Amino acid sequence: MDQSRDELRSEILRLVRDYYRAAFAHESFTPGQTPVPYAGRVFDAEELERLVDSALDFWLTAGPHTTEFERRLAQAFNLRHALFVNSGSSANLLAVSALASPKLGDKRLHPGDEVITVAAGFPTTVNPIVQNGLVPVFCDVSIPNYNIDVGQLEQAYSDRTRAVVLAHSLGNPFDLDAVRDFCDRHDFWLIEDCCDALGSTYRGRHVGGFGDLATVSFYPAHHITTGEGGAVLTNEATLKRIVESLRDWGRDCWCEPGKVNTCGKRFAWQLGDLPAGYDHKYIYTQIGYNLKATDLQAAIGIAQLDKLPRFVESRRNNFRFLFAGLSKFEEYFVLPESTPNSEPSWFGFPLAVRPKAPFARSDVVQFLEDRKIATRLLFGGNLTRQPAYRDVAHRKVGDLPNSDFVMNHVFWIGVYPGLTPRHLEYVLCCFDEFVKARTG
Repeated sequence: MDQSRDELRSEILRLVRDYYRAAFAHESFTPGQTPVPYAGRVFDAEELERLVDSALDFWLTAGPHTTEFERRLAQAFNLRHALFVNSGSSANLLAVSALASPKLGDKRLHPGDEVITVAAGFPTTVNPIVQNGLVPVFCDVSIPNYNIDVGQLEQAYSDRTRAVVLAHSLGNPFDLDAVRDFCDRHDFWLIEDCCDALGSTYRGRHVGGFGDLATVSFYPAHHITTGEGGAVLTNEATLKRIVESLRDWGRDCWCEPGKVNTCGKRFAWQLGDLPAGYDHKYIYTQIGYNLKATDLQAAIGIAQLDKLPRFVESRRNNFRFLFAGLSKFEEYFVLPESTPNSEPSWFGFPLAVRPKAPFARSDVVQFLEDRKIATRLLFGGNLTRQPAYRDVAHRKVGDLPNSDFVMNHVFWIGVYPGLTPRHLEYVLCCFDEFVKARTG
C-alpha cells in the first residue's frame, strides 16, 4: 500500500533527525588545531526538522511560520509589533527610513536634519542616516563600555537635530536613562540598534523597549540565527504600518501574503491621482523596497528563539570565565565594563591594549590567530576615518580621541555558546604564554 502524505512527512522528518546525528556529530577539541571561532551558529536537529518541514509546504515567501516568529519575537521583547526582514542592516534602513516617511506629518525627518550617533560603531547603523539624506553627528564613546559618552549629547545638539540612533555595543547597553531623558526633553526620535544585544537588559527590561523603534539581526554570528535575517520592533501602530509598507514595496495594502481584502474595501479606495476604486493591493504611498524574509528562515528562527535563554546564559558565563582569567593582566589590557544598571548579553569580549604595554594590538592578535583563536576589531573603529565616509556631510563632537583609541588598540574575542570550557581554557593559556614571552 502506498504511504499517505502524512506518513511520508513523518518518515522524512525522522530521517532528518538521523541525518543531524550523522552529519553534525560533536567534534573533539584539539588545542592549537581545532579553531576557536569568535562566533557561529549553534543549532540541533530541531532547526533542521523545522526547516525541512517548512520546505515540504513549499511556501517560499513569508507565511505561517513568519507570522508565528514575529508574534513570538514581539513577546520576547515585551513589545506589540515585530516585522521580520532579510537582514539586520535592512532593519536599520527601514527604521530610519520610517522616520523620514511623509506619513508622520510634521514629525518626519527631512533631508539635512541631523541624527546623533557614535563614530566607533558598525557602518550599517550609520549608513541609513546618510542614505536618507540626513546628517550624522558623531559623538565619542566611553572606555571601557564602548558606548556613547552621554556627556556629549548636549554638545551634539543643534536646531537641526531630530533623532538619536545608537547601537548597544557588543551587547553592552548604552546609558538608556541619560539617552532617553535627552530625547524626551527635546522631543527626539530614538532608534535602538540591538543587533548585537538580543537578551540584554537595562533596569530589568529588555533593550529594544526604550526607543521608538528597535532593530535586531539574525546573521549566523548573532545571538540567534535565521541565516540572513533581521527584524524591526516597535510599540507604535503607526510606525509598524510605515515599516511594513516600506518593507513591502511601499504599498498601502496591509494584507498578509495569500490574503485579500483585509480592509473590507479593496476596490473602494481613492488615493493620489489614481481613479476611484483602484485595486488597493496595487496602490503605493511610499518609496519602498522588497526586504522581506522567507518562511524557511522564520521556521529556523522559531526553534532558535526557544534556545535564546540558554544562549544568553552561556554568553554571560563565558564572559565571566574570560574576565576572571584575564584580570591578572590588567597592567597590559583594559578589561570591559558593563554599563551601570545593565546586564549585557555579551556579543564578544573586548580588550584594549594599553598604550604603555610592551606590545601592540597587532602583536597579540597575530599571536592568537596563529593559534587558531579568531579575533575581530571593534567594527569600523573611527568611522570618520573610513574611506566610505570621506565625502559624507557630517558633524563631529570634538576630535573623537576615544574612537581613535578603539581604532588603534581594541579587539575582541568570542563568548558565543558554541565555546566550551576547553576552548576558553586554551584561550587563557595562550594569553599566559603571550604575556610571559613579552614581559619576561
